Amino acid sequence: MSKEMNRQRKKKKEGSFNWTKRLRQLMLVIYDVFAVIFSSYIAILMRFEFHPSRVPDVYMKPIQTLLPAMVVITLVLFYLFRLYNSLWAFAGENELQNVVIASVIDGVIYGIALQFFRIDLVSVPQSYYFLYTFLLITLTFISRFSYRFVRSKRHRSRNSTNSTAVMVIGAGEAGNIIIKDIQVGNYSTMVVRCIIDDDPTKWGRYIQGVRVVGGRDKIIEAADLYHIDEIILALPSAPRPMVSRILSICKETNCKLRSLPGMYQLVNGEVSVSKLRDVEIEDLLGRDPVTVDINSIIGYVRGKRVLVTGGGGSIGSELCRQIAAHDPDKLIIFDIYENNAYEIQQELSVKYPELDLVVLIGSVRNTARINYVFETYSPDIVYHAAAHKHVPLMEDSPNEAIKNNVFGTWKTALAAAQHGVGKFVLISTDKAVNPTNIMGASKRICEMIVQTFNRHYETEFVAVRFGNVLGSNGSVIPLFKKQIAAGGPVTVTDPDVIRYFMTIPEAVSLVLQAGAYARGGEIFVLDMGEPVRILDLAENLIKLSGYRVGEDIRIEFTGLRPGEKLYEEMLMDEEGMQETANRLIHIGKPIKIDELRFFKQLEELNQQSKRESPYIREIVKKIVTTYHPEDGEHDGFEGHTEALQHAAAMIDEG
Repeated sequence: MSKEMNRQRKKKKEGSFNWTKRLRQLMLVIYDVFAVIFSSYIAILMRFEFHPSRVPDVYMKPIQTLLPAMVVITLVLFYLFRLYNSLWAFAGENELQNVVIASVIDGVIYGIALQFFRIDLVSVPQSYYFLYTFLLITLTFISRFSYRFVRSKRHRSRNSTNSTAVMVIGAGEAGNIIIKDIQVGNYSTMVVRCIIDDDPTKWGRYIQGVRVVGGRDKIIEAADLYHIDEIILALPSAPRPMVSRILSICKETNCKLRSLPGMYQLVNGEVSVSKLRDVEIEDLLGRDPVTVDINSIIGYVRGKRVLVTGGGGSIGSELCRQIAAHDPDKLIIFDIYENNAYEIQQELSVKYPELDLVVLIGSVRNTARINYVFETYSPDIVYHAAAHKHVPLMEDSPNEAIKNNVFGTWKTALAAAQHGVGKFVLISTDKAVNPTNIMGASKRICEMIVQTFNRHYETEFVAVRFGNVLGSNGSVIPLFKKQIAAGGPVTVTDPDVIRYFMTIPEAVSLVLQAGAYARGGEIFVLDMGEPVRILDLAENLIKLSGYRVGEDIRIEFTGLRPGEKLYEEMLMDEEGMQETANRLIHIGKPIKIDELRFFKQLEELNQQSKRESPYIREIVKKIVTTYHPEDGEHDGFEGHTEALQHAAAMIDEG
């Protein structure tokens, strides 16, 4: 066994010796020897107009005497300046600088040496030193950079008939680096055909041999003229509205669109073809990313024990990421789905190794489990993101929406109140406003619960209400992408349906800042910007993927699903709008309710959901008077009339 292992180690060691690399280095050494000899003789011949008979012996003898020593000195200098170890296929300014400096030093040493080996006090002509150095630089440059030149030409020739024609938008530093990377890339099949830039002073000029053909008004024309397959946006520092306007033009070309993620990659020197990403639909939102007051977030999260329920979900996991970045004393992630919890645990453990992270599996419907978590870890702040959110699925399982959303919130909020939590932030939804589905109605009841609790406990209970987030679980964007990848069709419920959209990091940043503003009882409403038609979203995504709407990928209208409405609202008629320090965060005024009646209704709702009642919607309608389900009326069901304390006890059972 040990002999076999030794044999394998020996074989591996032998195989690790790179014979090709050593051969190339040997060839360069031989070349440099001849380069020194050639430069030494040709320099003196140039001084005497290439007439060997005119060269005096007093000049030639010291040159010949010192030549062997200069060969050795040159090889040593070139080795020290890494002229035998660089990857010349990707040689750039640093390599050129090393060639020049090494050759100049070599020339200076040669000149000093010749002064000591003068014959009859006669010095070699001063022009000889400059000619020698110039020739050495030239020959060394040719040997090192010719490979890159030949390789680039071969690459272009090989891909000229079977390549991806590329247009680069942006004639700045990022564009220059991208073009250079494409041209020297050994595995790239892309060929840059033209450049677009809005700066008129750059029109007609060339970058890496590629012409700047004009501004954004030339995009569609150039895409057709040069048969462009892919457009690369090299505008890392451009404002989002400008990028959105350019992309709106680009998507009409049916070319694939890619861009650099951001300015930081240019600053960090990470610009390359490998760093490009596909243009996403959020790039077309036409607004700058939402910014928040980070100091206000840090002020109330730093040094606190924070619990996030549903911490493995799309919103919950982003909450965990941003909270982890603000130095909490402890972060407790609570989720029923172990795979999601495991993923966010691994991510945060790598990114924040010093973070005191606790990941727990459990359901917010389990009273004993919830109480154990609060008793054991004593959180200061709770973000309650755990909920069933998928509208059509909840329409088919309405009792599950009630059990999980309503009574999961009840149990978590009650545990928070009883264990002295400072802040409790409920993640709500715009679907809670005048709901037409059981999911939205259940979240409205959750808002009513936390507002009621706020009046009876020291914990500051608040809710944050916002619309759809791009890329979240259940979002239309992942569905559209899958449908496009499968060749279509892309399904849209109705041509007139509109929704508010925000990216997950933006929404979560505002949730965190709303928590900082919380004084108890508020419903914070996030400004989601302008509403977007889902049909426009589908068409843009098809175009961004390089397809033609209706030809390559068709769109089908399937009709509104149960519980869906054409548009969402952020405020109910009874709620006023109060401003905060952040113009994107507003406060809806609390609506007064009959608390005793509310708790009695909750008790009935709890009992009937446990019995899988077919009349659950009717009970919900009595609690949420603005709830108008679209699937018809159900028979009424009259319930019990116990007191508030008995209702709370009954709800808390199990």
